[in-house]
Parts: sequence; C-alpha cells; structure tokens
Amino acid sequence: MSKMETINPATETPIATYEVMDRDSAVAKVEACHAAFLDWRCKTHEERAPYLTKIATALRSHADDLAKLMTREVGKLYRDGKTEVELCARIFEYTAEHGPTELADEPRTHAGGKKDGLVTYQPIGVIYSIQPWNFPLYQPVRVLAANLMAGNGVVLKHASICTGSGLKLREICIEAGLPKDLFQVVVIDHDTSDDLIAHKLVRGVTMTGSDGAGRHIGALASKHLKKTVLELGSNDAYLVLEKADVELAVKTSVMGRLFNNGETCVSAKRFVVTDAVYDAFVDAFVEQMKAIRMGDPMDEDTQLGPLSSQDQFDTVKEQVTKSVTKGAKLLCGGTPSDDTGHYYPATVLADVTPGMPAYDDEIFGPVAAVIRAKDDEDAMRIANDSRYGLGGGIFCQDEEHAMKLARDHFDTGMVRINSFGAADPNMPFGGVKDSGYGREHGGFGMKEFVNIKAIFRP
Repeated sequence: MSKMETINPATETPIATYEVMDRDSAVAKVEACHAAFLDWRCKTHEERAPYLTKIATALRSHADDLAKLMTREVGKLYRDGKTEVELCARIFEYTAEHGPTELADEPRTHAGGKKDGLVTYQPIGVIYSIQPWNFPLYQPVRVLAANLMAGNGVVLKHASICTGSGLKLREICIEAGLPKDLFQVVVIDHDTSDDLIAHKLVRGVTMTGSDGAGRHIGALASKHLKKTVLELGSNDAYLVLEKADVELAVKTSVMGRLFNNGETCVSAKRFVVTDAVYDAFVDAFVEQMKAIRMGDPMDEDTQLGPLSSQDQFDTVKEQVTKSVTKGAKLLCGGTPSDDTGHYYPATVLADVTPGMPAYDDEIFGPVAAVIRAKDDEDAMRIANDSRYGLGGGIFCQDEEHAMKLARDHFDTGMVRINSFGAADPNMPFGGVKDSGYGREHGGFGMKEFVNIKAIFRP
C-alpha cells in the first residue's frame, strides 16, 4: 500500500504521511455511506436542518485550528483561512434556514388543470465529491451542506496536498452529531477514483478542478449515465471601461488578482482596459503590485503567501516565461527568488495577445495579464474571447451601462460590477463553456442531485 505526504509550501518541510487506500477499502466507505443514507433519507428537511447548524457552530469553535492547518498545507494566508471557516459556517446556516423551503413539495395540476399533482425533490443516494486544494474547507463544504439537506450522503476525495483538512472536516462533522458514515473521506489514487465513479452505489459526481480533469471525469460519469456538476476554473476578464473610477478599479483589481495568493477560480486574471484610461490604470496598478508584501502566511502583515506546491510554482513560472517569449512585456515581478518556499512575486504582464498562456489559459497564481481595448465594445469582445466563462467584472461609473453589458453580453455565469468577491451563499455559483456546468449556492445547489419526481393524483 502506497503512502501520501503533505508538505508545507512556505517551509518545504513535511507535515504528515497518509496511507493510500486500496480499492476494497474505498468501496467499503461508499457502502457505509449508502447504508447511512438509507436512514438519513427518511428524515424531513426540518429534521436535517439542526445537524447543519450544529456543524456551523463546531466549525467556528475550531476556526483557529482549521485556519492554521490550511496555512500549513497550502500556504493560504492565516487571516484568509479564518474568513474561509466563517464562510463555511454561513453556508451551513444558510442551507439549514432555506433548505426546507427550497426543497418543499410543490403542488401542481395536470390534465389541463383539472386534477391535482405533486412535484417532490427526493434524495438519490451517495454523491462523489472530487475537490481541489485552493479552498481546503470551502470546496467540500459547498457540496456537503447542500447534499446533506437534500438527503444524500457524500464521499469526498480531496486533493492530496490538503488531505489533513478533508479528514479534519469529517472529524468536526461527527463531533457535531452527524451520523459517522454519512460523510466519508477517501485517500485514493486516480485509478481507484475512476472505479468509484463507476460504482453502482455512486449516484452523482461533482468536481472542481481543471477543464482537462473535468473532461475525463464528465466523460466517465456520462458513460455510466450519472449526472455531474463540474466547476472547471476560468481566465476571468475584468473590464476597465471609459467611464471607470480608475482609483477604485486599481485597488479592487489588486485585491481581485492576489486574493488567496492568486489561486482562485474566480480571481480577476485578464484586465481589459480601454484606451481612454489605459495609461492611468496601468501606472497605478503596477505601482501597487510592486508594493505588495510577500512573506510568511501566518504573519498579519503579509499580503501574498507562497503558491501551494512545487508543481504549482513550476507551472506558473513556465506560463509566464512562455508568455514573455511570445511577446508579453513584463512590467513587474516575474523573477522569483531561490529562497526556501514556493514564493512567486506579484507580476504584471502587458501587451498580452492570443496564443500566450496569459491570454488563453488560466494562470493560477499572482500574475495579471493586461490587454488594451479600443473602447467599451472592443473590451466586451475581448472579454468573451475565451474558452472559459466562469466570472468576470466591469468597472464603470455608469452602472446602468455596466448592468446591461453584464446581463446581455458577458458570456459568463457570474459578473461583478465595481467590486470583487469569491462566493455568496445566496447567489448561484458556476459557469459556462469550458468553465463547466451546474450551479452551487443560492438554493440551486440543493436541487442538482435530487430526483425531481412527478406524482399524478386521480
């Protein structure tokens, strides 16, 4: 049986070693989850809700330990980890409060309105959740909360580099009173993961990660006629239009690019700036990016921590090098030191054009790509010139103009106006095109893995 090791990206020292489960052990976890589901499904939504609120309370009581663990495992700023724990607690509370209404039976009529009918949202079984490392707590929680409320069980395969966070989440849920087999964590390789997707007791698969991994998982699940929800990252464009408040745009763009060390699917990544404000924006943006304090993620004064792993560091470094080789201009950053830790500096690339990784792909790190646009219309065209479509943003003091562009023209699942943010429990989260499909949060996630059953009364 092989082993898996987690490593602190700030110090490059080992944290813990875990045994990798064989196929039989992983299947046993699925079977145990299914057995727990058979009891859980018999509870009403109102009976499930208190379990979720108790988990929220337990998460808050462990906030410090969880935040420190996430910092050790993936280099997340400690204060951002504390914020993540609070968001997760709010998600459980939101789901407990709104779930019974969102999932309530709906009276309908049939036979031309002459007879009564009923639409009911019934649980389907074990949901297999494959999650990445950038938000070690939030990623599994947004799946777990929704599906517990819906009446399903959940089996989590977390990213190997944050194995401890996944196991700690399960421990806290059990401490809060959740039936111990209803939420399982498997430590497995990709081949065993594929076997679980195919297993007859797994009824749905949800995954967050790269579009390449999403294609594999989506195709395999589809082969076995199982529904998937896929959130596959993005290269989000933030438009700085002719009537933008440049000072606000710069301040927000720095935050939007560097939040979570730049390792966020809805980070601001491409900055599409109109001629009218290009020089003013770029000068101030570069000045603020140069001033960013990089260092120990446990330090309250640190603004940028390390990338999550050596692999992630190497990938970002290669993407920047290729973009510069193809003609991008390096305005700041781009030259990491050889010191201990996977630290990559805040970086700005200009003259970014199609064919460069900075234009075409997702750079999961603190690297901003600046693209010049002739006017607002050209900026909107450039923003949509992407295979991705998760989020995006518009800076414009004419909010009605910005709202019209966001509503009618921005080809993404989410758009921010004069602001930046990651997720809100009351708003749907998800994308289009190569950013995947399906929605989480806002009540929508609770209905992704249910049997929407029609009952016809005579």
